[in-house]
Amino acid sequence: MSNTRVVERPGKRPAPPVEPALDDELASLVRRQLELVGEDPAREGLLKTPARVSASLKWLTRGYDLAVADVVGDAIFEEKHDNMIMVRDIEVYSLCEHHMLPFFGKAHVAYIPNGRIIGLSKLPRIVDVFARRLQVQERMTEEIAQALTDILEPRGVGVVIEAFHLCMMMRGVQKQNSKTITSAMRGAFREDYKTRDEFLRLAHANGG
Repeated sequence: MSNTRVVERPGKRPAPPVEPALDDELASLVRRQLELVGEDPAREGLLKTPARVSASLKWLTRGYDLAVADVVGDAIFEEKHDNMIMVRDIEVYSLCEHHMLPFFGKAHVAYIPNGRIIGLSKLPRIVDVFARRLQVQERMTEEIAQALTDILEPRGVGVVIEAFHLCMMMRGVQKQNSKTITSAMRGAFREDYKTRDEFLRLAHANGG
């Protein structure tokens, strides 16, 4: 039996379900953090902050509850297409596992089919599976490439991610214009320099 309750409002539609307070422990930790940095969690502007931060972190790390096979579903199709397929400029938002500060940018994902193709919208979804976790950019790039390799068994896979890290921009070296670029290559993208060159030129076209 579900513990979700619906709040009735006279003369209005029922409000969205209010989830049980499963995040009370995390909210309590956030409240304590506010105290430790010298704030008063009881002041008006911060009263709901612990709950908001708890909900926000749950959303930003929802990738732990996602599996690549589930987000892809049945969107794999038999197709005799043997040229590169690329989805460029996929927005990426993630959290650095070292400081829990955001890093953000774009992913360029390409593959050469081997008799099967995947629905185009599934490539950004695969990116999100790994981005919505505590991450390092290097590992995330490899995870995306490996996931696509495992699902499609294509002739090759290439992934490039370009991102700005707030842990470098807001603290530490404080270099606001530093961009980190990582790549992962599989199959033809690693073995054939012409394929690799075509992929990289497409990924970095128009000032990317």
